Amino acid sequence: MDNLLIESTKKTPEVSFNKDGRMRISGRSIPEDATKFYDDLFEWVYYYCQNPAESTVVDIALEYFNSGSSKALLHILRALVDISKHGHKITINWYYEEGDDDIMERGEYYESILEVTFNFIETD
Repeated sequence: MDNLLIESTKKTPEVSFNKDGRMRISGRSIPEDATKFYDDLFEWVYYYCQNPAESTVVDIALEYFNSGSSKALLHILRALVDISKHGHKITINWYYEEGDDDIMERGEYYESILEVTFNFIETD
């Protein structure tokens, strides 16, 4: 399995998924077809979860995302959280800009649904 690296565009985020357990999604996520964009990410995560690293760190640093991206992101996070049920460590770092209550609250919503503790990190 290779690392998955996708450069950002005006409508899609930068993605860096490494088989050593470091994953990051950052930027804006407003693709016209979120399912099409996120299918490759979910497929990569599916295979990663078959043989995950001992410790997985997920950094989510999205400045804005639409409802389609929201559903896809939850789907990916749910798969990653499941590996913790098999003894693997997962850390989710949720970045939000100072004063951006919408993004922070979205992270809190995911945290409650997934029943896992997020690290909330405020940025300038």
